[in-house]
Amino acid sequence: MKKVLVANRGEIAVRIIRACHDLGLQTVAVYSQADAEALHVLHADEAICIGEAPSNRSYLKIPNILSACEITGADAIHPGYGFLSENANFASICESCGLNFIGPSPEAIALLGDKARAKATAKAAGCPVIPGSEGVVADIKQARQEVAKLGFPVFIKAVAGGGGKGIRIAHSEEEFIKQFTAARAEAEASFGNPDVYLEKMIVGPRHIEVQVLGDKHGHYIHLGERDCTTQRRRQKLIEEAPSPVLTPKMRQKIGECAVNVVKAAGYYSAGTVEFLLDKNQNFYFMEVNTRIQVEHTVTEELTGIDLVVQQLKIAQGEKLSYKQKEIVYDGHVMQFRINAENPEHNFTPSPGKLEYYLPPGGPHVRVDSACYSGYTIPPNYDSMIAKLIVKGSTRAEAIAIGKRALREFHIGGVHSTIDFHLHMLEDEKFISCDFDLTYIDALIAQGCQFKN
Repeated sequence: MKKVLVANRGEIAVRIIRACHDLGLQTVAVYSQADAEALHVLHADEAICIGEAPSNRSYLKIPNILSACEITGADAIHPGYGFLSENANFASICESCGLNFIGPSPEAIALLGDKARAKATAKAAGCPVIPGSEGVVADIKQARQEVAKLGFPVFIKAVAGGGGKGIRIAHSEEEFIKQFTAARAEAEASFGNPDVYLEKMIVGPRHIEVQVLGDKHGHYIHLGERDCTTQRRRQKLIEEAPSPVLTPKMRQKIGECAVNVVKAAGYYSAGTVEFLLDKNQNFYFMEVNTRIQVEHTVTEELTGIDLVVQQLKIAQGEKLSYKQKEIVYDGHVMQFRINAENPEHNFTPSPGKLEYYLPPGGPHVRVDSACYSGYTIPPNYDSMIAKLIVKGSTRAEAIAIGKRALREFHIGGVHSTIDFHLHMLEDEKFISCDFDLTYIDALIAQGCQFKN
């Protein structure tokens, strides 16, 4: 592997290019017409336009990406996150073209990308799973039989869904019948697969995920958990590690379960096993993300391990650089997603030109971004401006450093979520960890403006 094409954009493309350069690898950036002046284009050794602004005409256009590899002589592809990163067909095509896909095998992506099969794999590996249907629910008759056993409320989930998409909730039988039909139609339209399955809704849960690494030689480790409970409409806003609610015994158990799941799937590369934690401190397997996560930076700062470099080394056939007993967790880390959104108006997207962009600095502060003063955030993609990562010796210290860094973060020309984060760092329930996945949505419903 000598030249890596980064099939992505934004801050993750910049992040991957930096890791490649650290290892002495050449890089190729691909970009849409809307991203001609993007930072990943400037940082890469080579750059090639692959299409128009809409992602289905550029970043999702497999023939264009493969053509870029052929033109530039790239022998490997890193998909980043989103776009084609969890597309088993894309990974398979790369493999058949002799390209090193920097991620898991197509078979592992297909297995774990199918939520019903992933759940069965986790169950067989001895991991606690959320009560639900045994695989896909074929029709409304079977669905009503299943829900009679589960009781309400229930989730109706698209087998091919992910990232908080393809999920509907029903609190009664009448509502269930409507939502079941709608869920299948939505799944067909969004994912090209109408199959759904049912899960008992865990009331008042927290979202805990475990970072794992596996190599092609059958070695596995986990790098601890991240607590991603601060979400709006199932989209993560603040992530932190370690989780402030897990005991050391629970931390060990959930880490072992995560490793057992990916081992059972024959997984290699970086991945994340996601769990729900109920009010009684029981955890349940939810899904596996077969890619690098947006919040991988939290684990990097907590452990001192470069996860993207590890991905690259694993793809080259190297054995894991670390053993489980060598993993050390140092301090407390928080990540704040700085998005071009207006929290005062229900987080409405706010694309546009950054009149000025002044990120914070100082001790224990990291900023991952692809933005700069004068850059125009296009309306075609995710609204992320930057990821702000802070580290303290304790959670309280991390919060204090987070406040300092957020107040130093100055952005002009677009709205941002900075004030939202400052509001949350003063919120009593957030500070005391007395909240669950529904908390932010409840605040929005109450008319909270998130002004600092």
